[in-house]
Amino acid sequence: MPDLVTDRLILRPWDALDVKAVVEASRQPSWADDFPAEGDTVIAGVIAENPAWLSPFGHRLIIERATSEVVGSLGLFWPPSDGRVEIGYGVVPSRQGRGYASEAAAALASFALASDEVHTVHASVERTNPASARVLEKAGFTQYGSTDELLSYERR
Repeated sequence: MPDLVTDRLILRPWDALDVKAVVEASRQPSWADDFPAEGDTVIAGVIAENPAWLSPFGHRLIIERATSEVVGSLGLFWPPSDGRVEIGYGVVPSRQGRGYASEAAAALASFALASDEVHTVHASVERTNPASARVLEKAGFTQYGSTDELLSYERR
């Protein structure tokens, strides 16, 4: 499975050892001090129950190139449905505000859109989380819908 490399990040697919370490809370020297965040632990648990998610189109660790530390994770909820695939992301608090989530989301969306199976990458964020909405906007997503609680974004 190929890594995706951006200016400041490496997006490396999770492997079984990563999943095991997070699920068992076995700290790794390559992790930022505040990794894993709650969302990373949840995803690791889901991957442990669904090993098929360990695929090129599954979930990836976000590695800061300058330090080689794991600073978050993101992923696609594969397989696509009618050409649409959902993206999710999270960066640990110590690295938030640096544009890492937007950089990672943009790279993974481009990767997904290069697949013949995908014409749209989408995500929904809570209205109470404007920072996540900015992440998507900076990653090239546009808002296409909303409810009282959620804002819906897509990138084609």
